[in-house]
Amino acid sequence: MAAQSSALVFKVHRREPELVRPAKPTPYEVKLLSDIDDQEGLRFHIPVIQFYKHVPSMRGKDPVAVIRRALSEALVPYYPFAGRLREGPNRKLMVECTAEGVLFVEADADVRLAEFGDQLQPPFPCMKELLFDVPGSNAVLHSPLLLIQVTRLKCGSFIFALRLSHCMSDAPGLVQFMSAIGEIAQESHAPSIPPVWERHFLSARSPPRLTHTHREYEQQANNNNNNTLTTMPLNFDNMAQKSFFFGRSQLSALRRHAPPHLCHSYSRFEILASCLWKCRTVALRPHPQEKMRMVCLVSMRGKFSDPPLPIGYYGNTFAFAVAEALAGELCRNPLGYALDLVRKAKGEVTEEYMKSVADLMALKGRPNFLKTKWTYLVSDVTRAGFETVDFGWGAPVYGGPGKPDVGPNPGLTNFFIPCKNKEGEDGIVLAISLSVQAMERFAKELESMLKSPPVGDEAKTFTHVMSAL
Repeated sequence: MAAQSSALVFKVHRREPELVRPAKPTPYEVKLLSDIDDQEGLRFHIPVIQFYKHVPSMRGKDPVAVIRRALSEALVPYYPFAGRLREGPNRKLMVECTAEGVLFVEADADVRLAEFGDQLQPPFPCMKELLFDVPGSNAVLHSPLLLIQVTRLKCGSFIFALRLSHCMSDAPGLVQFMSAIGEIAQESHAPSIPPVWERHFLSARSPPRLTHTHREYEQQANNNNNNTLTTMPLNFDNMAQKSFFFGRSQLSALRRHAPPHLCHSYSRFEILASCLWKCRTVALRPHPQEKMRMVCLVSMRGKFSDPPLPIGYYGNTFAFAVAEALAGELCRNPLGYALDLVRKAKGEVTEEYMKSVADLMALKGRPNFLKTKWTYLVSDVTRAGFETVDFGWGAPVYGGPGKPDVGPNPGLTNFFIPCKNKEGEDGIVLAISLSVQAMERFAKELESMLKSPPVGDEAKTFTHVMSAL
């Protein structure tokens, strides 16, 4: 079920980074981001990586040249990506459409795709070499919004890696752009889905008004005024990274821990998120009175009706849904306790809730969502479509986030990523970062849930955790 990071080491030879500009003149203008886009919690760059096999029918075609040309042409309709972010009054972000271009790196690696193993999943070896952090390129303001590196492998396969300023797009929006590059690479004259900016759809109302309580942006006070409780950040020294695969049998085993009369009503996401929240809490060994937060990214794409978001919109369309529980209650109760909390939190995210979030950003100076040692954020990208992006060499053997966690707070965020195991079974891979000791406890607790009888003896976990404090 679990896979450690590979010890594979190889060399990558990179050409000098270049700026790829739109193939034709594009409008010079300033475009405002939405008030969902420009919140503090999205002001960072997110890495994605795609592995493509050698295809004999593509012999003679250079993936670097094909993708570079298609990227330049795709930047004509997607010209905001070729601009630079600026900040205005009240920290409002906007794109100055300057056509300066996106960073592009051509590279070759002395490694074959088969050497990465028969089950591709993060964390990947030499990730920093496959997506080079060009010096001076990773700022939010006044920097390229995209960095792309295409690395040829010895066997004729290649790796496409990308880093995006998250303020510009969410995962489905990014996939829409990547798919546009793929279509043009295969000789389409234009993307099949024309891009739509229209960020005013998710901007604050006039006047802004808060209609919901937004716990995701509240600062967490010490529970019960007990000075022994803490909201200190994680210590990122001595961190371990490990991937866990969940196929049909693993998900069925976890579902058996749900209340019998409701087990089939919970979604795959709810089952997996609730289980991982509980296992992570056990692994971290918090004080039983600590308040644990599970933050679920809930996409509203396709769910707006007043007015509906236009097809082709590629901005951010998700909210942070928050479930809270005391550590002792989370460990002591059966999985159904966490399941109910996660489902309730997701259900609070409505169209009106999203509008209230946008209003809060305008009123409160675009705050960050609360991130502490006891916060766990999960993002489901299984339906984003990374695994379908085709540049002419077919679907990738892996496509999705390139790291177990992203942003300025590693260890707090994880992705649910579509993946195949070495037997070819479809499933979900979770790449997680924890301290070495916590990782051992996490893996042990998860293995226990997968193998133990449902519900009956879960209270023993609480007793074991408390005795270790």
